[in-house]
Amino acid sequence: MMRKKIRKLAAAKGETGFSLIEVMIAVVVMSVGVLAIIASLASAVAATQSAEEDLIARQKALEGLESVYTARNSQQIPFSEVANTSSGGIFLTGSQKLLCPGPDGLVGTKDDAPCTESSGAVCPNGGVECWVLPGPDGVLGTPDDVTMSLANFSRTITISPVKLPSGVTNANMMAIAITVSYTTPGLPARSYTVNSLISSYH
Repeated sequence: MMRKKIRKLAAAKGETGFSLIEVMIAVVVMSVGVLAIIASLASAVAATQSAEEDLIARQKALEGLESVYTARNSQQIPFSEVANTSSGGIFLTGSQKLLCPGPDGLVGTKDDAPCTESSGAVCPNGGVECWVLPGPDGVLGTPDDVTMSLANFSRTITISPVKLPSGVTNANMMAIAITVSYTTPGLPARSYTVNSLISSYH
């Protein structure tokens, strides 16, 4: 009988299991992994929420670049006026709301005008450009269409002279940087920038 008890005690001492410290370490490692997965899901959701605004920002930046090239190509103004108003040019200096082109047909200039909807009504938020999107039925041109204002967007057209390696300014070339910034509730402000060079020759 005594031998059986000794054998049981010996067997019990030889059994191994997880200690409390090992369990706690495993819980911490799993928690770090779960938090990493949650963080990646949150960033994916944020990227999805701003995808539409990113596309709009890209389009509006390229629209501004096209406006600068059109000013040069039309040859209605001298190349020296393809510049910001602070340098004697026609393109407004600093951040500007997205208005529609005025009589000159160029965006970002002094004669920009309030935008209107297809019905002829001035867009909300002081005439800032607006888009009509399909409503819940998914069909454009029906009564449930939704007007989307681009009031949370702004565009900065910066045109600066280009200096040669010798330090001399090249009078026949300008550097263009167009930045479109926007804000979305609950997300940090974002921006899209396009850079290019423009010469007096085309």
